[in-house]
Amino acid sequence: MWFKNLQIYRITNWNVSPAEFEAALSKHTLHSCLSMEMQSRGWVSPKAEDGPLVHTLGQQTLIALGVEKKLLPVSVINQFAKLRAAEIEEQQGYKPGRKQMKEIKEFVTSELLPRAFALRRKTYAWIDPVNGWFVIDTSNAAKADELIELLHKSIEGCSFALVKTRKSPTSVMTEWLAGDDVPASFTIDRDCELCGTGDEKATVRYVRHALDSAEIIRHVKEGKKATRLAMTWRDKISFTLNENMQLKRITPLDFIKEQIDASEADDVFDTDFAIMTGELPHLLADLMDTLGGEERI
Repeated sequence: MWFKNLQIYRITNWNVSPAEFEAALSKHTLHSCLSMEMQSRGWVSPKAEDGPLVHTLGQQTLIALGVEKKLLPVSVINQFAKLRAAEIEEQQGYKPGRKQMKEIKEFVTSELLPRAFALRRKTYAWIDPVNGWFVIDTSNAAKADELIELLHKSIEGCSFALVKTRKSPTSVMTEWLAGDDVPASFTIDRDCELCGTGDEKATVRYVRHALDSAEIIRHVKEGKKATRLAMTWRDKISFTLNENMQLKRITPLDFIKEQIDASEADDVFDTDFAIMTGELPHLLADLMDTLGGEERI
């Protein structure tokens, strides 16, 4: 299993054993939504449905936050509320007012919620205590926050901080597109996004396009900044870096796939996890160096 996105944090004060971690997470496991609950959150097994909550391979750890959410669109509530309002209007002889309509919608919601379908999703997080990384597989800040919030509730004393580099991703990506040398560990691919700095923030996107053209340089000279850039690391992993220091569209390339195919392990999940956690720390270290190193608080 390979992460598709990397939301990158530094972790400090992590001295929790796998057994202690498992016990802590087991106090906050996911349960099905109660009849009047819209959403439920809790820890689930990252691997098998009935497996441990903490999946450990060597010194690397994988956990997963499960979220169950009921599907009750506003349009459905409004539809039933409209029918209910028509019945009440016929009974009382006049249309329900604003306050009464609010009460009708609340009543309709309470009727529909216990019967609503529920969907579940997982958000994975990888803990690398050796190199001090905590990485969440999401590009959605809200999903990352909900995982960290429950982790703080489950484990006291641990600290997470978003990685901050001395040079911003935007400034470095823009310099590369303007013609500056790209470090040997990275190559620029064929997708990018450039945004203007004015009030209108004019945006230009290139997809499967050569990024060393005079047209790109002209945009940079006009003041546009790179906010997204597709890259490849050491011919092993391709990804897109954005202005928020997020890595998206993580894709292992042929070199990595050959390692996976050559593995004699029966468990593809563990093989993927072992190779991913073996390669990504080096990618992140190279990226930090490229961006001028980290700003430590």
